[in-house]
Amino acid sequence: MVVQILHLLPAVATPHSWRVPYHIDLHCHSWFSADGVSSPEALVASARRKGLHGFAITDHNTCDAYHYLVDKGLARRDGQPVDGFLIIPGVEVSTADGHLLCIGTAMPQMKGAPAAEVARAVQAAGGLAIPAHPYDRFRAGIREAVLDALEVDAIEVFNAAISFPEYNEQARAYAERRKLPMVASSDAHHESEIGTSHMICDTEDFSVQGILNAVVKRARRNEQLLSFRDKLRKTLNNWFRLRRQRTYAAKP
Repeated sequence: MVVQILHLLPAVATPHSWRVPYHIDLHCHSWFSADGVSSPEALVASARRKGLHGFAITDHNTCDAYHYLVDKGLARRDGQPVDGFLIIPGVEVSTADGHLLCIGTAMPQMKGAPAAEVARAVQAAGGLAIPAHPYDRFRAGIREAVLDALEVDAIEVFNAAISFPEYNEQARAYAERRKLPMVASSDAHHESEIGTSHMICDTEDFSVQGILNAVVKRARRNEQLLSFRDKLRKTLNNWFRLRRQRTYAAKP
């Protein structure tokens, strides 16, 4: 009888035999962005403390933070996690039409290029094209006239740093009309903000590719706005940019 009971129990799981909910922030900035505050290491430490399993580093028009983290041994170019934590390469490109998140690959400099050209480039490299805060009238989102003709992989429908909540609702309604996957993110510019909003990706494949696959298969969203203090700090940093923007040359 004991043998029969044991036979009915599920087999002991291997690391890849079950789907795990991985908590991932897809929109984060370090001090390699002109309006960023925190070091990449500080972002990693804060994300770990908050229970995240990884994040996409999406500085404005540069992948320097990703190359820096690779050289520091905190990220891997093969898309695998380091000590149980995953860094996803990315960039927030200031296209000619507005801001486009390019997730999953280290992109060349494409600032000022048409959004359609940037989207095609990241998709050709195996990554995702995701318009950031498209309806926020106080930030450079890609507006609907361009979005309608743009081939994208998902829409950021909940940005924790949004100027007014109705802009998130408009983005959500647009994604629903086009039946596009929806993304929630923190848009963190300080270590304390990371993970405020993020994705919950149920997958057996804890890698960059596994997370990208989960996102386009409509992963769950954790949605929470930044506090007034966090929003104020972000606004002041954006207006005054008192800190010097860092640059980094990757090791050959």
